Amino acid sequence: MLSEICAGDCTTITITEEIMSRPIVLSNGELHVGLNNFGMVHDFYYPYVGFENHSAGNDLLHRIGIWVDGQISWLDSPGEWAFTFRYPHSALVGHTLVKNERLGVLLEFDDFVDAHICAFIRNIHIINLQDRKREIRLFMHQAFAIGDSRSNTDTAQYLPNSDAVLHYRGHRSFVVSGSHNGAPFDQYTVGLFGIEGKKGTYCDAEDGELSQNNVEHGRVDSTIRFKVNVKAHSSQRIHYWIAAGKSNREALYVHKQVKEAGALAHLHRTADWWSNWLKPTYEVIEKIPVNHRMTFLQSMMILKSQIDKRGAIIASTDTSMLNYSRDAYGYSWPRDGAYTLWPLIRMGYKDEAYRFFEFTKAGLHTDGYVMHKYRADGALGSSWHSYVHEGGIIAPPIQEDETALVLFVFAEYYKMHPEAGVLKEFYQDMVLPMANFMSSFVDDTTGLPKPSYDLWEQTFQTSTYTTAVTYAALIAAADLASAANDPDSAVKWRSAADDIQTAAHKHLYNKDRKVFYRGINVKDGQVIYDSVIDNSSIYGAYTFGLFAPDSEEVKSSIATIEELFGINNGAIGLPRCENDDYRRVNKNVTGNYWFICSLWLAQYYIDNNLDDKATKIVDWVKSHAMSTGMMAEQIDPITNQIVSPAPLTWSHAEYVSTMLDMITEK
Repeated sequence: MLSEICAGDCTTITITEEIMSRPIVLSNGELHVGLNNFGMVHDFYYPYVGFENHSAGNDLLHRIGIWVDGQISWLDSPGEWAFTFRYPHSALVGHTLVKNERLGVLLEFDDFVDAHICAFIRNIHIINLQDRKREIRLFMHQAFAIGDSRSNTDTAQYLPNSDAVLHYRGHRSFVVSGSHNGAPFDQYTVGLFGIEGKKGTYCDAEDGELSQNNVEHGRVDSTIRFKVNVKAHSSQRIHYWIAAGKSNREALYVHKQVKEAGALAHLHRTADWWSNWLKPTYEVIEKIPVNHRMTFLQSMMILKSQIDKRGAIIASTDTSMLNYSRDAYGYSWPRDGAYTLWPLIRMGYKDEAYRFFEFTKAGLHTDGYVMHKYRADGALGSSWHSYVHEGGIIAPPIQEDETALVLFVFAEYYKMHPEAGVLKEFYQDMVLPMANFMSSFVDDTTGLPKPSYDLWEQTFQTSTYTTAVTYAALIAAADLASAANDPDSAVKWRSAADDIQTAAHKHLYNKDRKVFYRGINVKDGQVIYDSVIDNSSIYGAYTFGLFAPDSEEVKSSIATIEELFGINNGAIGLPRCENDDYRRVNKNVTGNYWFICSLWLAQYYIDNNLDDKATKIVDWVKSHAMSTGMMAEQIDPITNQIVSPAPLTWSHAEYVSTMLDMITEK
């Protein structure tokens, strides 16, 4: 049915590139695995997408080695291997080709997380490229810090009755096993790494043999071996898996299911599950331009991979940032989650949105706002937002736009599913406190929302973007109040929205620069204007109706950014704002390109029948995605290399939204 899609694009990368981003992510909403640019496990989340990560960091990579002709080569050996990554199927099944010309070996991986049970499975095809029969030994290495623990209290042990190696700590257990022609791995060992001068058990494989150590505790890893004889220009297949559970018994039960049914049976039923989930996507994809269908399909699957089955939507499960930064993006920002849901709701998906709103409602502050970000288990995430600000201002450490956007998108959900049960579930406990908070969180001097952190988490002010989303959310809340037979609230919230819009027209447009202000603050009764040109201000004012689409303020703001950021001179990508130094790679550029901001401009062009301009942007976005369709947060304007985590869920959401805009009748 989708012959144009399934052909796919693929590019080859060499291991001279940085170990950055995740060309392949795999998930079932509970177990989530990220593979790095060497095809190795770099992130292993369980039992939540985004939390807990049992293999975060360079010292926890799951190495893969090939021993042949008396020598071993690891897949991350410099200059040895070339890699091709794809999602060739209409399912979240990663396909990796790994070739070593010197050794004459080609490896083909089909990797997936089972849709129904918590098992990560690799179907490994070993191909002998030489014209003679050879013995090839495959070494699979596992390193965990279970529960992200640094307490050195993990255990690993060989289980002879199960043909497996067990890693466990507390209520987390992982069973490692595999098979070749119905037989298990032929050697194993467990040991220490990162302590007591030990590098890891993979070092034991250098001579092609493993020492068969049966048990170890502390900071432990393991390696298993498969030995196969491969005829000239022929191949053998090995199946490898890691079964996860909240107890040894549960993990062993999952292991037993994989072992008895076989890896290929689990692959087929996982493919069937994805085919069913993608049905709403198939209903629209034939309208998508042919050259974007594969990327659209991939983006939908990547979006789903970042959604925990209990409702959290993770900004990015890529933890490569931990190699040089304090923290990563493995949290649920309410804003990112709402933007992710918006296109899914438009396409008719229901369950993901409902669970996200349940998740949000459970984490709502008693004063009616959502906090900065949350872990996937619902606990508060780390934050750098303060209660105390310049001038002695005390305010909640929030970004008000997050509360507003969740409420706005909930109203969009209700439009698609106007069911009494939906309002009964969410009106009193979520809509009412959120809207009451926003209608009262207003500055007496300006009539605008009080200051909070902006959407980029950098400035504490009343931003134009936050004002726009708050305005739209209050209008949406008023409509919900009418549907819930709450006329008093409807009048109250609509009146608050009208007052905010009036104040915005008074304060938020910079007549000198002919563009919206980034925001304002009030100091000693005086309004202080932030004249930095920020693309979120234009997007927010336009998209959420704070200013009319054909207003002079909107049209002149678009013209200003087109000139400032070089769009008129052939540039396509947009930074967040002028002089944006967040992860800026070169001081000679005003900022890195962001997929999100670039796609915002495309959405404006589509609305205004400038389809050729919009097409240039979406084509640019596609060309800067990885071969698997993976999109990052930023692009280096000089080298066109990925900057920051990949995938970034929000980038994919904006791409899908933009493509839907292109096929929606005006």
